[in-house]
Amino acid sequence: MVAEKKMKKILIAEDEKPMARALELKLNHSGFETKVVNDGLAAWEAIKKEKFDLILLDLMMPKMDGFELLKSLKDKKDKTPVIIASNLGQDDDAQKAKSLGAKWYFVKSDTSINKIVDYVVGTLIE
Repeated sequence: MVAEKKMKKILIAEDEKPMARALELKLNHSGFETKVVNDGLAAWEAIKKEKFDLILLDLMMPKMDGFELLKSLKDKKDKTPVIIASNLGQDDDAQKAKSLGAKWYFVKSDTSINKIVDYVVGTLIE
């Protein structure tokens, strides 16, 4: 009997609901379990309660922004890979996010959802 492979779990922290829904549908279709939250505080609460294989994080969110969440993860020494998908397109925003532990940075306006999903799939199947 083959042991059932556990689905990888992704936290999507995105306040733009259509974007969050599109990512959720595409990642579920790719075989991942997802949890969607629409603000940084809800993301932090989810991270404290559940184990995720990857976090897909927007930077500009209500209640707690993505930079603050990254700092909290770093302070907690949480090693969950974080991929940023943000409308902040400045190099210093990307550098700041990476210095706080983000693995990769996508500018939403320059990147298709499919490209983000392909990157996530590639990251989690390695």
